[in-house]
Amino acid sequence: MDHSRPESNQELDHHSGAPRNRRERRQTEIRERLVRSALALFAERGFSATTVEDITNRADVGKGTFFNYFAGKDYIFAACVQGQVQKIQRFVAQTRHSREPMNELLYRLAVFVVGDAGDSPPMLHSILVAAFSNESVRTIMADELEKGRESLEELFALGQQRGEIRDDLATHKIILGFQRALLGTVFLWSLAPSRPLADCLREMSDIVWSAIRRRQT
Repeated sequence: MDHSRPESNQELDHHSGAPRNRRERRQTEIRERLVRSALALFAERGFSATTVEDITNRADVGKGTFFNYFAGKDYIFAACVQGQVQKIQRFVAQTRHSREPMNELLYRLAVFVVGDAGDSPPMLHSILVAAFSNESVRTIMADELEKGRESLEELFALGQQRGEIRDDLATHKIILGFQRALLGTVFLWSLAPSRPLADCLREMSDIVWSAIRRRQT
């Protein structure tokens, strides 16, 4: 038997290596379509003005289908932030044995986390405004940001072991400061995107780096 390829109705999951059947692939495609449609509408109309029916119409699925995937529109943000945490985990895994200077890794991390959302100031603005104005969204994002901090512990601890990051600061405090600087930069840019976000992220990462780098004695 040829084991070099999955059966015709299955494919290997790239993350776990487990086979995924056609139904699971279809469910993933619908879920992603709902998320994309919701974020586009949030950017156009704002979070409060967007209804579940608006989202399902944009995604071209039945209204009842939405609730097979999400308990409410605020849970769209849970999916987004969970995706960000997974991106952070992938970034840490990819850079585990990297020889790249930590200041460059810091900048690449910021760009990697923001991703394609950096192309849409209204989308970023709507996400952040929803977090500020909706308790459910705020709770979801706070929980996921904490998971993100846990995922970054390894990266910043590595910087301390390599002698590039100050060892007189606890890694969790450094990571919290980085998150605050990143979110603040993204929010301010979304209000007045007069420059490329990548340039603002470079400035932000340079400032953070100047505060956490280990000085030579």
